Amino acid sequence: MERIEHRACFGGWQEVYRHRSHTLDCDMQFAIYLPPQAQHGPVPVLYWLSGLTCTEQNFIQKAGAQRYAAEHGIAIVCPDTSPRGEGVADAEGYDLGIGAGFYVNATQAPWVAHYRMHDYVVEELPALVEENFPVTTSRAISGHSMGGHGALTLALRNPGRYRSVSVFAPIVAPSRVPWGQKAFAAYLGEDRGTWAQYDACALLASASERLPLLVDQGGDDEFLDGQLRPQLLQAAAEAAGHPLRLRMQPGHDHSYYFIASFIGEHIAHHAAALRA
Repeated sequence: MERIEHRACFGGWQEVYRHRSHTLDCDMQFAIYLPPQAQHGPVPVLYWLSGLTCTEQNFIQKAGAQRYAAEHGIAIVCPDTSPRGEGVADAEGYDLGIGAGFYVNATQAPWVAHYRMHDYVVEELPALVEENFPVTTSRAISGHSMGGHGALTLALRNPGRYRSVSVFAPIVAPSRVPWGQKAFAAYLGEDRGTWAQYDACALLASASERLPLLVDQGGDDEFLDGQLRPQLLQAAAEAAGHPLRLRMQPGHDHSYYFIASFIGEHIAHHAAALRA
């Protein structure tokens, strides 16, 4: 691991590291915020998954989360959104390929060689973080848009792995919207039966853990009706008897202004679960 950024922030440190990922077979970067409490002992970790076109930088620069993480004594780890580098497959457009890993394990060529973001986020990255930083194995997960899809599906697919989950403007039913259909057809193939393993609405029907879902959605989000469709998650949760708190936030769009407005409440939500 190579540290490439080290900045004082709210009594703690905002850092960025580069490492070789065996899961993705390429070099990867991730950001980690270590709150001041980490100087005195291990702290729990919130994993943040960003959306389309993002890197590990967007959240740490725009969300204003470090203030709340320092208040509650929580580390925040932000991985990149896809593999990158020479030899990594890419495609035209912003919604497939580099910057658009969708947090799945690809099974189709040419993506299968590198695009295994599910295993990277769930297994390799936490193992690396827990070995090298003053953190506990108490984990929470959150994300935005494509990263909201990732946070929901990773939590639902891996019961017991996370203590809490919350999301902003998630893609809740990727099998039924253009962003997800394009990505899933490329990464997973045309058999829609295989898509359900990465579709939050489908996963709710068989979820063995009743981890409460906190979802914030902007009422003026430009992608609300075409790509996000939170009402599908609400219907799926009601059918499965799964706890869901869906908060429609009037006037808010899809941007980091929306995230910054409510990130403090989300971190407090995770802090309560991580302390329990």
